[in-house]
Amino acid sequence: MKFAYFCFPHLGGTYSVFRHLHAGLGPAGIDVRWLGCGSGAHAALASPAFRAEGVRGTVAGRRDDDDKAGARAMIDAIEGGGYDGVFVNVCADRVQTNVVRYLSPDITRVMIVHNITPGTYAAARAIRDHVHATVGVSERIRADLTAHRGFHRDRTMMIPNGIEATGVACAVRRPRDAGLRLLYLGRVEDQAKGVFWLPRILREAPDAVTLTVAGDGPDLARLKQRCVDLGGRIRFTGAVAPDAVGALLAEHDALIMPSRFEGFPVTLVEAMTAGCVPVASLIRGVTDMAIRDGENGRLFPVGDTAAAAACLAELLRDPAALDRMSAQASLTARDQFGVALMAERYRDLLERLARTRPAVAAPLDLARWRFPPGLRPGLRTYLPTFVKNSVRTLRERHA
Repeated sequence: MKFAYFCFPHLGGTYSVFRHLHAGLGPAGIDVRWLGCGSGAHAALASPAFRAEGVRGTVAGRRDDDDKAGARAMIDAIEGGGYDGVFVNVCADRVQTNVVRYLSPDITRVMIVHNITPGTYAAARAIRDHVHATVGVSERIRADLTAHRGFHRDRTMMIPNGIEATGVACAVRRPRDAGLRLLYLGRVEDQAKGVFWLPRILREAPDAVTLTVAGDGPDLARLKQRCVDLGGRIRFTGAVAPDAVGALLAEHDALIMPSRFEGFPVTLVEAMTAGCVPVASLIRGVTDMAIRDGENGRLFPVGDTAAAAACLAELLRDPAALDRMSAQASLTARDQFGVALMAERYRDLLERLARTRPAVAAPLDLARWRFPPGLRPGLRTYLPTFVKNSVRTLRERHA
């Protein structure tokens, strides 16, 4: 079998999933190749950073194609390239998401839903009837889609993204000192990641707690401004190369993740694999899939900075508990979220679809290309960010 994975090379979770599927499904005779379109895909293929990725996929169409021409190029590449099916990552690119509504009925279509936002769910609903199976990367996503978005339970499953343990667990952990070395790792952005809560958490935690912020993003400059008074208790490293993540995790005792929403936090499980104890927002059906509070990490209500600081204080006071959670976190990550297990679940799904493929809606006429509701901006797009943030925080606290 040959499957196209809708995406192009970049530093991010959806492309990491592609790499794992490409490597994990190959031995089972399933060739997974990335397929992208548009100016971003052309720029990635031309970048020295991703030159080697060209052997794993291709870009369809021209750099300056409009949406309809890009869709036509994608369809031609799929139907003329011997592909048996496609993986579509909802909201990663709205042209590619919409393409599945125009594909030949002979092409198997698997939708992957990566986040719990209303916008992501609306986009998933827009193409629901044109895919043969839907994968939610967390239990929360699967439950939300089947309970509230009309997704059929037999065609909607949960497959967490896998973690390659070798890449993050090879470094030797640095001996612990008298303090608690805390790490934030990932995109520095407040709307989803809650990074503006970090300085408040640090101020409310004991002085022996220090924080490293590793990553880049649109809110980095503003976060630095909010942390001026913290002096040497906080440092910023900027973006971190993937091959340096293991060593960075080994230098820290705990990972802080104050997110408002997540689909499946790969960074959290990477930290657990390396024995870096997670301290994370309680996002029902997401972070509690991996963290058992008090056993292999700590959970606190979304936005409750005092509770987060109290978790850190407890870890600082009780090094034995910290060591115990570190060991349990590593075991949980390796046993439940390995790449091999993820690939096995996808292999089983694709083999089942090859045997019995459910009916889907008839393909639409590309001559009448359009974006449906869900793939067009909705009313929520125009709400002020602080309103959306407040609603998300309240929703998660009372879920």
